[in-house]
Amino acid sequence: MSAPIGVIVLAAGQGRRFREVAGADKDKLLADCTGRDGAVRSVIEHVLLSVPANLGKRVLVTTEDRPQVMRMAQAYGFESVEIGPAGMGDSIAAGVAACPELSGWLIVLGDMPFILPSSIERVVAGVAEDCVSVPVHAGKYGHPVGFGRSFGPGLMALSGDHGAKPLFAQGRVVEVAVDDAGVLWDVDVPAALVFS
Repeated sequence: MSAPIGVIVLAAGQGRRFREVAGADKDKLLADCTGRDGAVRSVIEHVLLSVPANLGKRVLVTTEDRPQVMRMAQAYGFESVEIGPAGMGDSIAAGVAACPELSGWLIVLGDMPFILPSSIERVVAGVAEDCVSVPVHAGKYGHPVGFGRSFGPGLMALSGDHGAKPLFAQGRVVEVAVDDAGVLWDVDVPAALVFS
């Protein structure tokens, strides 16, 4: 591929299920959790740290009411794109629109702090022009998901609460087998802050 692949971290969701349990003022992205490296950091910091250094274009999509998340993104070399309260589709579209010239995009969820960097690298390696690269663990599709350049228009057309899974039918799906339960583990509730 000539142009590089970029990474889009989705950090605009409101985390309603998490707030129902932890309290309305608790942002799951800023909650402390012990990573697989044994270090205690916020959920979003673990996510930002897991992104391979060779992915030069880094974009984090979030809402304007998350200044701490934006500061952390900047510290790790990410450009912040602010959107209003919106669904996953809107977040993906905004992130890809911020760097449409790339050869592909790796879509990373901001509430998945336990993915091994090696799994992310394997997914990136599977990205090609007309391919979707997706990690598979225990027979299930996980995250992050890589999309080749031909998916750009479709990604930028997404909206609402739906993600990009419907686009899988528009190209070849490369299933990347990983021995990493972290690709399936998101922090929807406080109990999920502990990986087991």
